[in-house]
Amino acid sequence: MITMPYDETSPLSIEAYSQKLIGKTFAEILKEDCLNTEIISETFGDYGDAHENKNRKGGLGELIEERFFHYKCNNDSKPDFYQAGVELKVTPYKINKNRSFSAKERLIITMIDYFKVVDEDFFQSHLWAKSELILLVYYLYSKEINNRLDYTIKYSKLFTPTKEDIEIIKHDYETIINKIKAGKAHELSESDTLYLGAATKSSTSLTRRGQPFSNIDAKPRAFSFKGSYMTYILNSFIVPNKTTYEPIIKNINDLNGTTFESYIINRIGLYLGKSDKELCDLFDREYNNNKSQWSDISYRILGIKSNQAEEFIKANIVVKAIRLEENNTLIESMSLPSFDFKDLVNQDWEDSDLFTYFNETRFLFVVYKKAGDKYILKGSQLWNMPYNDLNTTVYKGWNNVRTSIINGIKFTTKQTKSRVIINNTLPKKSSNAIVHIRPHAQKSAYLFSNGYMTGNISQDANELPDGQWMTTQSFWINNSYILKQLNQTIIS
Repeated sequence: MITMPYDETSPLSIEAYSQKLIGKTFAEILKEDCLNTEIISETFGDYGDAHENKNRKGGLGELIEERFFHYKCNNDSKPDFYQAGVELKVTPYKINKNRSFSAKERLIITMIDYFKVVDEDFFQSHLWAKSELILLVYYLYSKEINNRLDYTIKYSKLFTPTKEDIEIIKHDYETIINKIKAGKAHELSESDTLYLGAATKSSTSLTRRGQPFSNIDAKPRAFSFKGSYMTYILNSFIVPNKTTYEPIIKNINDLNGTTFESYIINRIGLYLGKSDKELCDLFDREYNNNKSQWSDISYRILGIKSNQAEEFIKANIVVKAIRLEENNTLIESMSLPSFDFKDLVNQDWEDSDLFTYFNETRFLFVVYKKAGDKYILKGSQLWNMPYNDLNTTVYKGWNNVRTSIINGIKFTTKQTKSRVIINNTLPKKSSNAIVHIRPHAQKSAYLFSNGYMTGNISQDANELPDGQWMTTQSFWINNSYILKQLNQTIIS
């Protein structure tokens, strides 16, 4: 019988013991362990090889459980340290190019049993048992490190969601349950909810399981804290002296029985009919016709000066100002983040950047309508890409672009009096009803195999699989599609 070097009934004792992890790699923890013989049958080398395998999901967490805390890993629905009510989660973070910190991935909490979960109240659920108090062990991910046992653990701290977060997580839980009860478990998407997601969880993309209110099989899913929520936790609770954000909900009583989504829409609704100039004056924002002006106004209405709204950061909500013309047409399509050609061609659809973006992002559309030289606030709505649209039309658009890049983009040049016009064989906007691609750079830049070069390659272009360089591109949502998604009550 192993005598544990911590009190199994005390969350603070478990947290204090976990501080010994900080600054060590997983390989060092494995090497230092000498108490494993009573719970682990593998030899040192076999155990290390097995847990270094990147295909072994949860392998690093198992290593911490078994070789540091010295209890056998299991799939029990109870918390890992059940006597203390503490769940252990080992999760990666990364340092971005701008030196900011972000979670590398969502945090899987527990699998969703479609047949059982529909009868579970939130506070009596397996989810709540495993998320009420979590020991978060963060390690630093680096793509330069090939052996994941060489990743270094940087932080270990107890975390419990705030009262405000619990209210939103509970509503997210109920949203997921209600969709299952409606026989739509196969249409679940992480963009349905704010902080708590229903993440796909299977060994292959073809794996399916039954659901109680439909004969359509659904993908296996797990309750998870979204990557955006985990980034917020990292920067607000784990890393000392990191950036804090401005909350929209200053007090839990602000919700007063309503949902966060309704609160947002109603708050913006207080200013319907006011012009952009009036709103800029009201919220002390310079009226300069800068493209960000109309989004800035939305944040000011919600009481946010920095455009870093805590709840939007947690929920990965992107604010987009929609400016309609006087005849209710929409001129502008909506840009998405840029992509690298070589990354795109090496991705499968459900692991692709585009699928992940739409699957995990909600948009707050704030709609203005032109009236002379002003724009009038008409309303707002929260929107996410519908399941069928994403997995049919958007998929086809993405796949056509990917295929074109794999097959090799053909370029033609035409010299005019003032400049050289370069055309390419990528799919045009008219080829897909929802998305298209176009340049996402200040200026065009190309480097062809024949030596022809124009523009700033390092700044405004990225490399194609065939070694040529082309102006950096991004996907855009078609303006005609966006217009169809807007609530007619807002437009009228």
